[in-house]
Amino acid sequence: MERISIIMPTLNEAGGLRSVLVALPLTEHEELVVVDGGSSDHTMGIAGEFARLVIAGERGRALQMNRGAERSTGDILLFLHADTVPPPGAFALVREALRDERVVAGAFDLAVEHPAAWFRLIEWGANLRSRLTRVPYGDQGLFMRRTVFQRMGGFREMPLMEDIEMGCRLRRLGRIAFLRPPVRTHPRRWLAEGPLRTTLRDWSLALAYTVFGVRPERLARFYGDVR
Repeated sequence: MERISIIMPTLNEAGGLRSVLVALPLTEHEELVVVDGGSSDHTMGIAGEFARLVIAGERGRALQMNRGAERSTGDILLFLHADTVPPPGAFALVREALRDERVVAGAFDLAVEHPAAWFRLIEWGANLRSRLTRVPYGDQGLFMRRTVFQRMGGFREMPLMEDIEMGCRLRRLGRIAFLRPPVRTHPRRWLAEGPLRTTLRDWSLALAYTVFGVRPERLARFYGDVR
């Protein structure tokens, strides 16, 4: 059975990290590699209870994910945000998707862990967008073979949009599979900044980057850090 490495970048995630890691159904065929970006709380201690490897490094999601991939041992890399839980049977679904030689990468649909109807609309819009554009966002649990990741040269180290940039390159290489069972992500950003404002801001930033070519360094100042 192919080994899966779950690469998780963290920064001050102690508040909810334990509940996420408890929900990961790890076996001897999977490993968790956590790459911290300079947390000032107990994130690294909590991660150490679950992860095969915890790496302390510099802040920057792309940089952290690249470092985790370099130190991991799996044939398949699954990049998972620290506030996101994969669905039951996720690892089997990942392996099955990548058995298709036409598939170069994949991601899951998105679900937000909040009962409000507004979040069902956010989910619907996010999942429709990813399927129409064939470009997943980072919070959808992007996965690919190590050989593909190496061929891509890893994530480009940029302050924002590293997931979309990678997705656009992968799309040119081959098919990206979108799996129906969703990952479940915490609604903290939408709750802190407001659902409508957050959604419109995120979509506007993505449009500015992909269509108008606005540099990520300029866009980053509009994207707040919510923990």
